[in-house]
Amino acid sequence: MGLTKQYLRYVSSAVFGVIGSQKANIAYVTLRGGEKARHVAVAACEHVFIWDVRKGEKVLILKGIKHEVTYLCPAPDGNHIAVGYEDGAVRIFNLLSGESNVSFNGHKTAVTAMGYDALGARLVTGSRDTDVIVWDVINECGLFRLKGHKDSITQALFLENHNLLVTSSKDSFVKWWDLDTQHCFKTLVGHRSEVWGMVLLDQESRLLTGSADSELRAWDINYLSQEKDEGEPKEKKVKSLLDDDEAEDEAMDESPEDRILSCKSAGSILREARDRVVSMTMDNKACILACHGNEAVLELFKVLSAKDVEKAMGRKQKNARKKAAKLREDTDQEVPEPVVQKTLGDEITRLTKIRASSKIRWVDSVWCTGGELKVALLLQNNTVETYSLKLSDHKATPRATPTPVATKTSRLTLAGHRTDARTLAFSSDNMAVLSASGDTVKVWNRSTLQVVRTMECDYALCSLFVPGDRQIILGTKSGKLQLFDLASGGLMENVAAHEGALWSLALSPDQRGIVTGGADKTVRFWDFELVKGEESEQKRLTVKHTRSLQLGEDVLCVKISPNQRLLAVALLDSTVKVFYMDTLKFFLSLYGHKLPVLCLDISHDSTLIITGSADRNVKIWGLDFGDCHRSLFAHDDSVMFLQFVPKTHLFFTAGKDKKIKQWDADKFVLIQTLEGHHREVWTLAVSPSGDYLVSSSHDKSLRLWDRTREPIILDEEREIEREAEFEESIAKEREPVVPGETEGEVAPAAKKTVETVKAAERIMEALELYRSESRKLEEHKYACENAGKQLPLPNPNPILVAFGNVSPSRYVLDVIKKVRSSELEVSLLVLPFPYVPELLTLFNSYLQGNLEVELVCRCLFFLLRIHFGQITSNQMMLSVIDQLKGNTISKIREIRDVLGFNSAALQFLQRELESKEEVMFFADATGRLDEKRKKRRRRERVILTIV
Repeated sequence: MGLTKQYLRYVSSAVFGVIGSQKANIAYVTLRGGEKARHVAVAACEHVFIWDVRKGEKVLILKGIKHEVTYLCPAPDGNHIAVGYEDGAVRIFNLLSGESNVSFNGHKTAVTAMGYDALGARLVTGSRDTDVIVWDVINECGLFRLKGHKDSITQALFLENHNLLVTSSKDSFVKWWDLDTQHCFKTLVGHRSEVWGMVLLDQESRLLTGSADSELRAWDINYLSQEKDEGEPKEKKVKSLLDDDEAEDEAMDESPEDRILSCKSAGSILREARDRVVSMTMDNKACILACHGNEAVLELFKVLSAKDVEKAMGRKQKNARKKAAKLREDTDQEVPEPVVQKTLGDEITRLTKIRASSKIRWVDSVWCTGGELKVALLLQNNTVETYSLKLSDHKATPRATPTPVATKTSRLTLAGHRTDARTLAFSSDNMAVLSASGDTVKVWNRSTLQVVRTMECDYALCSLFVPGDRQIILGTKSGKLQLFDLASGGLMENVAAHEGALWSLALSPDQRGIVTGGADKTVRFWDFELVKGEESEQKRLTVKHTRSLQLGEDVLCVKISPNQRLLAVALLDSTVKVFYMDTLKFFLSLYGHKLPVLCLDISHDSTLIITGSADRNVKIWGLDFGDCHRSLFAHDDSVMFLQFVPKTHLFFTAGKDKKIKQWDADKFVLIQTLEGHHREVWTLAVSPSGDYLVSSSHDKSLRLWDRTREPIILDEEREIEREAEFEESIAKEREPVVPGETEGEVAPAAKKTVETVKAAERIMEALELYRSESRKLEEHKYACENAGKQLPLPNPNPILVAFGNVSPSRYVLDVIKKVRSSELEVSLLVLPFPYVPELLTLFNSYLQGNLEVELVCRCLFFLLRIHFGQITSNQMMLSVIDQLKGNTISKIREIRDVLGFNSAALQFLQRELESKEEVMFFADATGRLDEKRKKRRRRERVILTIV
């Protein structure tokens, strides 16, 4: 049976109107080796936007898939950025191409903290699920999962010199982890509430933590092995080395957590803000600390070097001696020699504070050449601001220069609203989109998504384009009608239309006037008029009040039928009243909703009226008798807006459940669900042609949806929805248990997902194909022996032919190679044991053929670890294991020898080149150039002084 009615699919084409989402941090990035501190990366719902702060332009979009971005972490090499998502996934993007080739799946909930090591080879991630995972970026796999915290992870930092990890959490603890033994050896319990952030200072010898109070607590880190080596005299070291028994006894007496390091409180620094620390960060030179609370003030502290601290202490000691000498002269008494104690305030001094235009959500800073500090702020009102501080001449000492003043260098505001857009409208030619919020109204070009006009307005609730698309009209919360001219961008007229909020605005079908409904229980009718301006003779547009309709309840929505015969009014008493347009006499009352009707629309042929309510239902009524055709449970929360697609009986609904749905008002069926928004959807607008849809949400984003030529089959849509539910249920299942491993601090890094299950299924299918092909060959061999002659080979499997007539064993290896490196272990863990013996036999043949030795060894060692008991108890596997042992050792030795030879050859070439050119081969050329310039300037100054 053919299709009786064709529905076309709408797909998301663009996200605009959002400058930076509040959930994820802001980070400075460098594009293509360009200027430092020119580009910032911010989250924009599921995407990442790279902004050029100097030009105020969006230069790169790192596209996400579905879930919202929650954390950004640029790599030390400057070419990559790690992005954490709401579902716990981590993707690493290349900033040169904008593509993601590496992805990790290990967390169950949102990623809340990330950090690279100095080389960028390892990445640590912390999540709301309280787990910390260390990933190998080069090998694209998870190393291990660390368990121990009881609440969300707020920060995770590597201590490079000692291969340690320190993590903070909302459970008020700071934990120290030894990455060699993969266990927590120390827990810092000196906080009374959540630890919201921390930074490392003074070459990893001091830790600074921010909590829920106004104190920044400092902790001195003493690495005990280093302390013993440096602090003991040489004779004592020799004696301790000779006396091994005594050393062992001392080690046994030490507590386990004090064998690696000790962490003692070093005091605290008071912030000016009294609320909790929202975020804190250090610049790339670890000189300037920036922290802020929930207010609009950013506090900057300077971490002094040991040399500067020594100078300041010398100056303090000198002043103390002067005071003591003066006191001695005045009193003629002996005054003891003053001793000045070094405090935390002498090492970390308050630098300045920056007051932003709104509350700060995230901060990042970077140190630039010339002693300039650049600070980027992501504000809570969808704004990015950057500031610059000149610190080259500033020395934080008692005789310091005046406090440096931060200058605002840029502000990104044009590309979005400060508050949620509560009303949208399309122009008659489908080319312009109007969006209005609590303070501004913007007109966007639909094709380029650029702002054409930005005008200040009152809190807008409804809007429309005046016929001709040269003016727009807004209805505001204060009850005024505001008319704007698009050519000049100015306010033409401000009319007091209602005494309460003006909730709804509808254009008359003859395009000669409008009708408004407000909270003053009145519906007013207005006609367009052209009047002469006061300053010029040129006529301007205005509205003239013609008549009113008084009602018993607040008016929430009004609409005129396209045949201009009826007027529908939604009231606060959960009913919809229908009046005759010409006489304003009562015609119908549509009742049945349990909560107020928030939106309504009338079809193009004036036969149907649809109403959406806060009771989550959409009702379809006939306008001839007022009968309810069908009541649809449309959304899981209030239905905020609905609208018919022009010249059809299809309509869209938007709800507080973050979804937009398309329905058929004739067949009463759901056609498709548009998912993309991450907060409540406030409103939407369908273009006059029906080809475009734009929606606005509480996540401050505007989304454009395009109608494609792809038809929708309803049965297939329902099947896709069921598959999505099944995949979600798989992801929520319990993790597979590794035999012999108990629940402890360490667990495998990856998690079971739909992709890992599918990868395991592909491996099983490949092994089944290998079995069938092996059986065919055995049967062919047996038939040849019985016949006494060579028979033609059986036809190979079509799959093997498609892959280039590869052998069945090679096909299995190709399937394993195609599994993502980060998902390989979990895919093998899901694999049933009956497939393992055959897989081990294949691994033996791969090693003998020198095929993918590294990959095969990785799979082999993992399978041996998780199936150790079953493999060792199987007598038939002994010969295979014995062969694997010899082959593995020999092949790994060969690879090790090749790597060692190549490494030695590269080192030899490096020494040869360095001896020829007399320069360090891997030295930083730019650093040498700067040093040469400084030397030349000093030489010139000396010559000038001599002259």
